[in-house]
Amino acid sequence: MLIFDASTLILIAKTETLDPFLRGVELEVAIPLEVEKDCCSVKKSLDALMIQKALDELRIRVIAVKDRKLVTKLQGDFGLGRGEAEAIVLALAEKARVLGIDDKNGINACKLLGVAFTTAIGILVRMREKRLLTTNECVVKLEGLAKHGRYKRSILEDARRKLEKAT
Repeated sequence: MLIFDASTLILIAKTETLDPFLRGVELEVAIPLEVEKDCCSVKKSLDALMIQKALDELRIRVIAVKDRKLVTKLQGDFGLGRGEAEAIVLALAEKARVLGIDDKNGINACKLLGVAFTTAIGILVRMREKRLLTTNECVVKLEGLAKHGRYKRSILEDARRKLEKAT
């Protein structure tokens, strides 16, 4: 199972990577309730509509998190928002293979808790390695991630090199 945090799910939707990703992924994809709210309940932007469509089509499943105490503890210990904390707790509870998360504090929590994680950039690189997208498509999507995400220049340059090498 692959669990998503809101930031990563929104980033791959904003770069129009969500549909090809969902078509190519072999794992079940899920999000906690708070991530669904973060992604779909406030604004009706294109990315929110794309995520809602994937939910409606059952390509992404919503799962309620049961361990509320752990969610609260992670929020306090790592300065996480409720969505990030729920995503990590859900990944632990479901023994997820990987958690898609781009939040720095969330990544630190994953490292400490032993939760395997990836980022929107990591997903893009993996999609290129699996030949789900061309190098040119990936470079355009990387530019979108640079525009919408909060990535250091060195991370973006490293990703560009990996994308070009994956040809």
